[in-house]
Amino acid sequence: MLTTLQSAFVGLVLAAAVAMPALADGLKDEIAPTGKLLVAIAISPAGGAFWSTKTEAGYAGVPVDLGKEMAAQLGVPVEYVVHQNSGQITDAAGQGTWDVTWLPRDPERETKMMFGPIYEVADATYIVKPGSSITNFATLDQPDVKVAAVNATTTMRGAIAHLKNAKVTGYQTYDEIFGLLESGEIDAFALSRDQLNKMAQKIPGTKVLDETFKKTVTAIAVPLGHNQSLAFVTKFMTEATTNGTLRKAYDNNGLKDTPIRTE
Repeated sequence: MLTTLQSAFVGLVLAAAVAMPALADGLKDEIAPTGKLLVAIAISPAGGAFWSTKTEAGYAGVPVDLGKEMAAQLGVPVEYVVHQNSGQITDAAGQGTWDVTWLPRDPERETKMMFGPIYEVADATYIVKPGSSITNFATLDQPDVKVAAVNATTTMRGAIAHLKNAKVTGYQTYDEIFGLLESGEIDAFALSRDQLNKMAQKIPGTKVLDETFKKTVTAIAVPLGHNQSLAFVTKFMTEATTNGTLRKAYDNNGLKDTPIRTE
């Protein structure tokens, strides 16, 4: 015969067992209400820890690999929702078109989405066009200098705050800016150093400036009000950092020599 105390304990265990599937279902209803995990990604030719690339087989990138792993843990299919830049992802945050994303964090974006752990810290600087006489920030920040940035991004906001005289103009795509820099129609492009170093390899004569004007932090994010989702993705990223999932995603996407950098 069970004692009263034992009976009460068994009752609690059974109640918890019944509640656990309900909690899981509640999470899925919030994080994957369509029955798929909709992962927002942004496309560039260079890839990296934030950017993804278009391939013959679909898409590749650190967010692509992490999204696939997260969907597997949730037991749902993954679908990638493609954007041209992180600003477009931000603008769509309240529209229900994506469930989770990985992108640079800043105060403006914190009003539109909730962020989990940081996994990348990148230096933002400028690349200058072939044959440019610009060698540093002082010679860059002049009234007649045209600086490009990817529209509505943390880097663009940082460049506007940094430059007092040069004009910063936003463009929608990396490819568009690449063409303008190659043709000499713009003087410089603001972006993370790792991206610009790859660009410099493709456009002879360009130079990536040595100075840094901003540290950009990249993190996982979910739309505002998705508290269960935030708890889940925070746990997911914490475990991915310690169990090698994040390292594997870096290595699979050409970042074997790139350290994972958190706060």
